[in-house]
Amino acid sequence: MRIATWNVNSLRSRIDRVEAFLERHDVDVLAVQETKAREDQLPLMGLQARGYDVAAHGLDQWNGVALISRVGLEDVSVGFPGQPGWGDPGVVEARALGATCGGIRIWSLYVPNGRKPDDPHYVYKLDWLSRLREASAQWLDTPTALVGDWNICPTDDDVFDVAQFKSSTHVTPPERAAFQRFLDDGWAEVTRAHAPGYTYWDYYRQRFERDRGLKIDFVLGSAGLAERVTGAFIDRDERAGQGASDHAPVVVDLTDAPR
Repeated sequence: MRIATWNVNSLRSRIDRVEAFLERHDVDVLAVQETKAREDQLPLMGLQARGYDVAAHGLDQWNGVALISRVGLEDVSVGFPGQPGWGDPGVVEARALGATCGGIRIWSLYVPNGRKPDDPHYVYKLDWLSRLREASAQWLDTPTALVGDWNICPTDDDVFDVAQFKSSTHVTPPERAAFQRFLDDGWAEVTRAHAPGYTYWDYYRQRFERDRGLKIDFVLGSAGLAERVTGAFIDRDERAGQGASDHAPVVVDLTDAPR
């Protein structure tokens, strides 16, 4: 079984790339972030013609998550229990979508950016991660994957120049501690050992061409999922060329479930 995660930075704008990516890599399940559309606005006919079912959650032109699966799409959950809202009045944003695909519970997650350490959005980000951790503690006993854009660089090796980010989000001790708590709880980050390198490159100043990126897209697996991982890779080619997302897909291969 092959699963992948990809922040596409507008599914409507990059649907052709998504369809080609699924076919080229023979992907069974793709978790998508930043769809930037309501479900009724998404061009899904091409995916459906290829045998994929789609669950999507979007409220407007911001955020948005989806799951694209050809191995089943059951028990769809929009948002996780206790997911906090943003704004006044608070709105629970389209940042989390879960479903069971081929016997695996997969969550497509788009963690809030945080903006700046002194911004209320940073407090929201830490609260969002804390609430996700509380909810996910109930999922560790089943094959589960928490996948997506975490908007955190857990180590200095995950940022091209940590000195440039000393006053920025993504590398602050509270964010890194929040990520580490998932690992301490028993989640395993299953891509790093197989897929070194960055997953995001800003469009600014040819950062992709100069490989000045960040590693912020991850797959965290429960023990029942992690033990089935046989490999992973980052498809850097999808970050190249005209009209690319600023993220590259991360692909993970799994053995069949034991009988």
